[in-house]
Amino acid sequence: MTIRTSSGADPTRAGRVAIVGRPNVGKSTLLNSLLGEPIAITSRHPQTTRGAVRGVLSTSDAQYAFVDTPGLHEARTRLGKRMNSTARDAASSADVVVLVVEVPRGDQESPHEGDIALAGELPSVPVVLAINKVDRLKDKSRLLPIIASFAEGRTFSATVPMSARRADGLPQLLAEVRALLPQQPFLFDTETLSDQPTRFFVAEFVREQILERITQEVPHGVAVVVDKFDESGTVPHIEASVHVAREAHKKILVGAGGSMMKQIGVAARARIERMLGRKVNLRLWVRTTPGWMDDEARLRELGYGPDEGNG
Repeated sequence: MTIRTSSGADPTRAGRVAIVGRPNVGKSTLLNSLLGEPIAITSRHPQTTRGAVRGVLSTSDAQYAFVDTPGLHEARTRLGKRMNSTARDAASSADVVVLVVEVPRGDQESPHEGDIALAGELPSVPVVLAINKVDRLKDKSRLLPIIASFAEGRTFSATVPMSARRADGLPQLLAEVRALLPQQPFLFDTETLSDQPTRFFVAEFVREQILERITQEVPHGVAVVVDKFDESGTVPHIEASVHVAREAHKKILVGAGGSMMKQIGVAARARIERMLGRKVNLRLWVRTTPGWMDDEARLRELGYGPDEGNG
């Protein structure tokens, strides 16, 4: 097996990099900023990411196969347990783990206890500590005790303060991760952005628009499944079902005269068209599927079985 080099310099490096952390610390924002493409959906709701979202970044001498994972949390449903399992499995099988934590809010001095606990639970693989949202800190000297707090529990291969939203510190993060990747040929073609099917992203983009518009309890009980993806015609025809846990949620989601669902469909279609680079015909149906988040058979039907993503 030949390892190609860049201008006679360091050998090519490539590997899988798991991005892990608690909910809403900025993991998906980090992935999108690193790739320069918004492939991972983001929202203000916790547990937005439900399955592993894979994105590939290729440079002249390194290829990073990133895996954005669900936020590790105290699970109360089978779905929650499946999400936690997905994150832990990704960390265990990665060449490098990027642990994303956030700086304390306001006048707090100590890191979130959940971040500290998670750091101690990670598997024995190289871990880079990414301290996100440093733009919150006017006095950067406050970073020193934060870093010290994490260092008490485990040894990190590197620590990088950053802001995923502003893309600050990302070159340093990539440099630290690259040094930890195995010396080997690229795992994917250099033009690959993700190895996941288009259907996965279609379902995610529909769910993203629901998260964007619905602020009540509905988002936690929503699953999207692509039922049909027909590219035989001039314009691809896509049909998807939006499953909700309660009939009351269906009424909220549909809206008066179907107005809310129409807004969601228009926005989701635009997002899908940007991804595909062409027009599509999108039809959405809302279905009530009681208790799906705690029903093993339903979870599998809706795309949340082992090693599966959404849709």
